[in-house]
Amino acid sequence: MNNSLRYIAILITLFLVSCEQPVLELEPPPPPEVGCISCPGDAGSGTASFDKFVTIGNSFVAGFQAGALYNDGQNNSMAKMIATQLECAGGSSVFNQPSINSVNGYNVQLSKPSQGIILGRLVLLDPDGNGPASAAPAPAGAPGVPSPYNTADLPTAFTGDKASLNNFGVPFLFLGQALIPDTGNPGSPYFNPLWARFASGPGVKSIVQDALGAAGSFYLIWLGVDDALLYAALGADGSYPLTSVSDFNTQYNGLIATMLNVNPVFKGVVGNIPSIVTYPYFTTIPYNTIALDEATASTLQASLAINYNNFLIAMANYQFITEEERDKRLLNYAAGKNGVLITDESLTDLTELMTANGAGALVPFAKARQTKSNDLIPLAAGAVLGKPYLNLPTAIQGVSWPLSDNYALTITEIVEIETNIAGYNAIIDAAVGQSNDRLVVADVKTAYNTLLGASITNKGMVINGVTIASSFAPPAAAFSEDGLHPNDRGYAFTANVFIDAINSKFNASVPHVCLSEFGSTGLPVSP
Repeated sequence: MNNSLRYIAILITLFLVSCEQPVLELEPPPPPEVGCISCPGDAGSGTASFDKFVTIGNSFVAGFQAGALYNDGQNNSMAKMIATQLECAGGSSVFNQPSINSVNGYNVQLSKPSQGIILGRLVLLDPDGNGPASAAPAPAGAPGVPSPYNTADLPTAFTGDKASLNNFGVPFLFLGQALIPDTGNPGSPYFNPLWARFASGPGVKSIVQDALGAAGSFYLIWLGVDDALLYAALGADGSYPLTSVSDFNTQYNGLIATMLNVNPVFKGVVGNIPSIVTYPYFTTIPYNTIALDEATASTLQASLAINYNNFLIAMANYQFITEEERDKRLLNYAAGKNGVLITDESLTDLTELMTANGAGALVPFAKARQTKSNDLIPLAAGAVLGKPYLNLPTAIQGVSWPLSDNYALTITEIVEIETNIAGYNAIIDAAVGQSNDRLVVADVKTAYNTLLGASITNKGMVINGVTIASSFAPPAAAFSEDGLHPNDRGYAFTANVFIDAINSKFNASVPHVCLSEFGSTGLPVSP
């Protein structure tokens, strides 16, 4: 590799929007809608009974947002919002949740307890004070994050009355984990500490068993989201599995059959699974986010691309790879926007050929190519894009050094994930269709698609006098700082999808949650 690459870190000018989204310019809102009346006089339960409302699900039901479960997020959980609206239609005023008892919560993904690193929820941090464009998500408890975001907590056991709980939402939960007692067993590979902390019999009873023990008259069930989302969030690198459609079919039908048989009285609503492209986590960073000036592009093309491209041409000539794969992998650096250099696991591994043919310096590029418009770069890549790999000045990640597999979703992986999601949703529809009219599907997938479309074409949707958009950029964000989970206002939007389904199926008149009563993602804070 040409020695001129030694200075590439100085030459590169990257305009990365890894953690940035434009602040929307909003028009004056219209007057609030009638739906903002707290409890209209015509509210009713129809053919359902809301005497006791019980919820089962994962992060989206628990109130998880901004990378953690914390007090404010849990208090504004979607489950709690719906319970409040059901009260208007004859529901109970009691809806108990397993209080997390933490101001900033615990960030499962970023914390390293063995090293004494305990981090919490994400906030937008503006370290240099230059405005929103320089802000990026930072975890509570990290250096430079100001009060009240300067602390975080390990999750502690729930000390309240477990027998009186209504919300059985557990973050980071696969469908199969809801069905087995081992989810509460510390010695099991399926263990989830966020469940064990409030399980009535950790390692003895499953989440579904505890939820059925609550004897609800009306259930909300939203399981299966994490069966695809966690796999996608880490670039389909296998850190989390992608549940097969066959396993999902067995598990989901078993779940519904068990619940209907054990409690022959209740009615309920179930959520389906949104497409991954409706989460800003996967769409904030453009595939061509690498912006180069002419001098830098020329240096990269002459020093890196020519060596790699010549090797690819030779491998295609000797038929070790196809011409189609050669063309897919050829690097092209030009002034302006360029694709991100990634590792694509679907490509032929050229490690041995590179080593055997005197091209050992190219081994890091054994499965490398630049992104195309049908690839996705997860938000997590913003932490490494444009930074030297292992402090090597010639190895600029995403530019002259390929990102690792967990920082990219290729079109092959996207199709795999979306195919599974379509399979999950067909299974959900079929199971509900065989429930003897006791269940209805809340079509969250379509609602999130509609929100995304409105965000692209019209900068968002105006509801209850506020604008809401499929982004995490204040002031119109529907999603929290992690780009995956809604914020308070986004959960209100989602809650109304479930309420609409309830009203339509059971001839009820449950009022909508008023979006203007809930906040969006907070403005950036400064040290």
